[in-house]
Amino acid sequence: MSNRRTFFKAAGATFLGAAAVSRAGAALLPEAVVQTSAATQLPPPPPNGRPYQPIVTLNGWSLPWRVKDGVKEFHLVAEPVVREIAPGMTANLWGYNGSSPGPTIEAVEGDRIRIFVTNKLPEVTSVHWHGILLPSGMDGVSGLTQPPIQVGKTFVYEFVLQRAGTFMYHPHADEMVQMAMGMMGLFIVHPKDPRQFKVDRDFGFILNAYDIAPGSATPQVNTMLDFNLWTWNSRAFPGIDPFVARTGDRVRIRVGNLTMTNHPIHMHGPHFEVTGTDGGWVPKSARWPEVTTDIGVGQMRAIEFDAVAGDWAIHCHKSHHTMNAMGHGVPTMIGVDHRDIARKISNLVPDYMVMGERGMHDMAEMEMPIPDNTLPMMTGTGPFGPVGMGGMFSVVKVRDDLARGDYKDPGWYRHPAGTLATEYTSEAPALPAAPRASAPPSDAGTLQVRKPSGHANH
Repeated sequence: MSNRRTFFKAAGATFLGAAAVSRAGAALLPEAVVQTSAATQLPPPPPNGRPYQPIVTLNGWSLPWRVKDGVKEFHLVAEPVVREIAPGMTANLWGYNGSSPGPTIEAVEGDRIRIFVTNKLPEVTSVHWHGILLPSGMDGVSGLTQPPIQVGKTFVYEFVLQRAGTFMYHPHADEMVQMAMGMMGLFIVHPKDPRQFKVDRDFGFILNAYDIAPGSATPQVNTMLDFNLWTWNSRAFPGIDPFVARTGDRVRIRVGNLTMTNHPIHMHGPHFEVTGTDGGWVPKSARWPEVTTDIGVGQMRAIEFDAVAGDWAIHCHKSHHTMNAMGHGVPTMIGVDHRDIARKISNLVPDYMVMGERGMHDMAEMEMPIPDNTLPMMTGTGPFGPVGMGGMFSVVKVRDDLARGDYKDPGWYRHPAGTLATEYTSEAPALPAAPRASAPPSDAGTLQVRKPSGHANH
């Protein structure tokens, strides 16, 4: 206990104030690397430090760092960013270092780290290190454990990483606005022993959601439930990259949830095990097999599976969460014949289209006029036509012949002969002739009723 108290006291003393950083002081900070691409960036190999297997952040990237006097130093810049949600739509968000979510921070259990945070937002902010055991004064709750980071100021957080696991970072200042605008990121602490919890491929992303009206680009931050864009790392299908693996690889996918609802993440194909939470790694004796795991608000989950060749869908199993630009006031028109009214409306509105009388899959096949900077409700095309999905949807692409470290999209899977469902075209087999009806018995059509005895008054 005394060692823990000593650690907290020493680490807490490293917290600095928000004095203005001079030009000379700024020159001493780690470089604030910026990344604006929404494509998955392969992480660089770990530089000048203890080895670990880097994580591949889906549609994201890992923040570079430097070592100074034995301490790993990172530099986060909180700032407005423009994020491509999917081809054809960008959003005005807030994030870190040019992207939303911000870059993934990676370090090793036992590392002492120092994170500089510069505020380029139009209001104060802070950073909370979600799930990480650290001194109270480093916990990042504005007004409770620290003063807010004023506009234009830089704060520094310093602590020792006590345990390996999957964590996040996000503000605890004007949280409703800043998290609704996309301020969040992954924080991965690798085990001290690189052989522990080892997998062949390690992926991660954060679930987030936005309410962006058609034709606009800025989220409506007061929305509590009626979001219309459900995203992974601020990307919606078909803008979400695939997970690429080699047959037989042990694959880990880490998922964090910073939306306003739970998400049952379902993967087709191989069964997986839930191997980790934000509270730590699940012992092997306590792991359980799944094909769907529900991730609550503020939770992290790590799942692992042995890759099987194929293209396997992975998605949230709440059906509305695999849609884009959802309209919450659209009536259900299934079974309604509204051709006559459609003709009358078309005389006034030439571009009017009948929609929904047979279901909504037509929306995946046709292109109808929509406002600029707006995604269709469902889009994306596979090898057999429209996928009919949007939002929280991607594909685990597993191939036999991938090289180690190859994460390029291998294209669509070629199904071996006899393993693809196809239309049935053979003639139906002849059915045996029905027996000729015989004359009905004399009491046919007469209802026979037997009245029970006993149980008086029933």
